[in-house]
Amino acid sequence: MDCLFPGSFDPVTNGHMDLIRRGARMFDTVYVGVLYNVEKKGLFTVEERVQMLREACSDLPNVKVVSFAGLTVELCRQLQVRVLLRGVRSVKDLESEMTLSRINRMLDADIDTVFLPASGGMEDISSSVVRELGAFRGHADEFLPPSAARMVKEKFANHQ
Repeated sequence: MDCLFPGSFDPVTNGHMDLIRRGARMFDTVYVGVLYNVEKKGLFTVEERVQMLREACSDLPNVKVVSFAGLTVELCRQLQVRVLLRGVRSVKDLESEMTLSRINRMLDADIDTVFLPASGGMEDISSSVVRELGAFRGHADEFLPPSAARMVKEKFANHQ
């Protein structure tokens, strides 16, 4: 059985990687779907995020990184995937993820969602925290895989 782990990954964090690695042990293939959202101005382009994730996942042969725009259920249909993988860090995350799960099931009753709780020490890691640290030249390396840490440093060095 395959799954899809969708998100913006702007940038990918160690929390994301923890979920990807755990998913890779549970599923035959984990598709990491990098969302292109026209509503959001990201720090990284979709292409940069795909590159970052491919580098970070290079040791995981059953992980495939793809980009998409539009509804997650449409990508599930294209990939013939019936399981979404989602992480939850808090009760607030769970509430919003449950809402998304119900909406996805209304759009396609064949799609289920598997929730994995954040591993210990990963609860406070988010892409937005990393972006804020990077913007103020804070040290974010401990929250990021090496490919993302390098690219965050480069991005903010170019925005001086």
